[in-house]
Amino acid sequence: MYTKHQYINRITGKICNERLSGDRAVNFLYSNLRENAPTLFNALISPWASNLLGIIHYKSIIGAKLFGNKDFFQSLNINYKECLDSLDNLDTLEKIFERKIRYWDCRPMPSEETFVVSPCDARVLLGLFRDTSKLFIKKKFFSYEELLANGQTSWTRLFLDGDFAIFRLTPEKYHYNHTPVSGKIVDFYEIDGVYHSCNPSAVITLMTPYSKNKRIVTIIDTNVAGGSNIGIVAMVEIVALAIGKIIQCYSETEYKDPLPAKKGMFINKGVPKSLYRPGSSTTVLIFQKNMIKFAEDLILNMHNKYAESRFSIGFKRPLIESDVNVRSYIATQNNSF
Repeated sequence: MYTKHQYINRITGKICNERLSGDRAVNFLYSNLRENAPTLFNALISPWASNLLGIIHYKSIIGAKLFGNKDFFQSLNINYKECLDSLDNLDTLEKIFERKIRYWDCRPMPSEETFVVSPCDARVLLGLFRDTSKLFIKKKFFSYEELLANGQTSWTRLFLDGDFAIFRLTPEKYHYNHTPVSGKIVDFYEIDGVYHSCNPSAVITLMTPYSKNKRIVTIIDTNVAGGSNIGIVAMVEIVALAIGKIIQCYSETEYKDPLPAKKGMFINKGVPKSLYRPGSSTTVLIFQKNMIKFAEDLILNMHNKYAESRFSIGFKRPLIESDVNVRSYIATQNNSF
């Protein structure tokens, strides 16, 4: 299935075509191979295979040197002028994808305390677990009970009928996650799993792939002194094909003196929290019922009838992603309840 996949640039409002990385390989893997050679398919989405793929693809200097670093940045539509490191130092794909940027200058953040901000440069879809809502998405991306698994029944009860946002990072994106809210970490745990692709074709082919991948869950209480005051928020960082690991590196001052996220830590909104190893990956935010209101422009974009999306085909209704910047406004406190 090689249909067009489009998204909406939030800043310009324009409909854009996405060049899906490794599209043919992903379609072969998730259609022919998954159905006809399941043992081989399972081997290829295993941790060791994903790690090997990452080493081959990203650690070699060949990719960046093939056209020259500057041309390579341009081919991926990356603005190298945002980077902290000089262009000469970004001499492998791994270094390019793990680049640091001057986010304090080039990714402005709203000052309102109760605003939720995007945790990453990504393409976002919004959803509600309640089937009475126009944002209801049937269980295809993930099952939140499974997503928060590892015996965490108290958290699955807490987020019952809540809201969520799915942030899909494509390979060219800035790969740091930033904190979407301010608050105290009340739980932090890792769940083992496989390494499914985040390609839209793979997502709509499988049932709940995001809750089968290896992931890290951070539960944040925002109803504390200095917090964002929107209840409890779950931040789920999910690995994908060719993503080896997620590095926890919370830093309140640029990227200096990074600390691992841990239970009991207070985190401030909008600063680096973690780093995805190169490739594509996904971050999911989950909110308690009726605690937040999503930004209206993101909701309108999702229902755009003029954009083509593989998600729209898979769900048989308009389902269009918006391209958002890290630290940009995505939701606010719901004052109706």
